[in-house]
Amino acid sequence: MHQLSLHRNATDKLNRREALRLGGVALAGATAAATPSTTAAAPHANDSTELDDAIGIVTASAAAHLTTSIRKGSFTLLQLPQIMREELDLRVIDLNTSSFPDFASVDEKYCERLRRVADRFGCVLTNLKMNQRGIDMNSPQQDVRQKALTEYKRSIDIASRLGCRWARPLPQMQRPDMAIHVASYRELCDYAAERDVTMLVENFGWMQGDPDSVPTLVKAIGHNVSAGVDTGNWSGNDVRYAALARAFPLAATCDFKARKIGPGGEHEEYDLKRCFDIAWNAGFRGPWAFEHGHGDLKTLFSELQMLRDMLRKWTLNARAR
Repeated sequence: MHQLSLHRNATDKLNRREALRLGGVALAGATAAATPSTTAAAPHANDSTELDDAIGIVTASAAAHLTTSIRKGSFTLLQLPQIMREELDLRVIDLNTSSFPDFASVDEKYCERLRRVADRFGCVLTNLKMNQRGIDMNSPQQDVRQKALTEYKRSIDIASRLGCRWARPLPQMQRPDMAIHVASYRELCDYAAERDVTMLVENFGWMQGDPDSVPTLVKAIGHNVSAGVDTGNWSGNDVRYAALARAFPLAATCDFKARKIGPGGEHEEYDLKRCFDIAWNAGFRGPWAFEHGHGDLKTLFSELQMLRDMLRKWTLNARAR
């Protein structure tokens, strides 16, 4: 056995997922006036309870330990599903293109192997974060833009072969020309819809300082798009909590990000429980993908287990209310 096995709601408010299925988003309470509605998610959007309470990780969490060959303290992407189940008791795997040994060479055979091993260990591959650097789907130069869209479409093909529900392009740091940005997003959304993949808008880069950035962009794109909310990617707490309240009603999935954690689960940078409560009150039930790394593998496992237990406790308490 691998050495890592040592570590083992409601009056007139519409159900959030039903609203997504019908092609719009019902917003509750104070966020209703603040957040615009959006049109439908595609067939694979999270419009059912299949992934309620499901927890896992973003593979970037294991960046320091993923390798192309087996060595002490490291593992391959193909070994991750077993580790998820036997070491962490988690099942959601949110993929990052940088987590593959060589994403440029990923083919159908590799997709089949990864999907098969995920199925074997009861894991689900939910999302592909398309984090390729040096491409720009917002460029005013058509050839540059087309190069990016071609690469993203190839990535969407891979996401589809892996059985992923969602994919998302990487936001740039500089605010784009929104006409170009939305047009490019719509092209990807059309392409992805034919492959049973829904595109995500994630708060990163130019979006992090604007609490309305996620709902505004989702509304502008208008079809086959949902939010992939990252609790950590905001410019500060003055933006974070208001932004989460506006984004979570549109969310299909969540990167539940934690930075430095104390021995008792303390998290000084922002309030993890408050982030959970905002999500829950918006109707979000999962999946949750922890994004939290550590250079020491034993510490990484311990802290992911701590986050897992915290989230499960909060969920049980919320359901009991």
